[in-house]
Amino acid sequence: MTEAEARTGDVEVNASSEVANGWRGFETVGAFLEKDGWHPQKLENRTAYQVDFSGNFGDLRCYAHVRTDLEQFLFYVIAPIKTPEASRSAVAEYLTRANHRLRIGNFEMDYRDGEIRYRSSIDFEGTTLVPALIKNTIYPAVHTMDFYLPGLLGVMYGKQEPEEAIQAVGG
Repeated sequence: MTEAEARTGDVEVNASSEVANGWRGFETVGAFLEKDGWHPQKLENRTAYQVDFSGNFGDLRCYAHVRTDLEQFLFYVIAPIKTPEASRSAVAEYLTRANHRLRIGNFEMDYRDGEIRYRSSIDFEGTTLVPALIKNTIYPAVHTMDFYLPGLLGVMYGKQEPEEAIQAVGG
């Protein structure tokens, strides 16, 4: 398991603790990803898929994770590079400014290694996770990361101040 997967809260498959609706949700996510052309790779012993997205500003690794025990679908988009330690405070300010304007999902940064990800999620407890909900969880996440990536890189490498970078991307 990669470091990113470990931090997504992924749990090993334990059929005795899983609920049928959660498993149906996991199967629906896999079918949606396959039909929509994402070419999902199921992670071994996990209720998650790895997929990739080619954005306008970089290639993004993504994880579609279903917490079958909680009936939750979480989608993570990982930035293509990690934040250097010297830039983490400025990047944190940039991400906070970006988060203030977002309606769906949020940016997160791991201060330990500088990984940045965007998370979008939905709780489908007691209802059916349908393709439209999956699409509405995935697409805003990849497009938001791609939209904010130029400003993120500008701040990360000291070419822009956080407030200036947010204004430049229209935030």
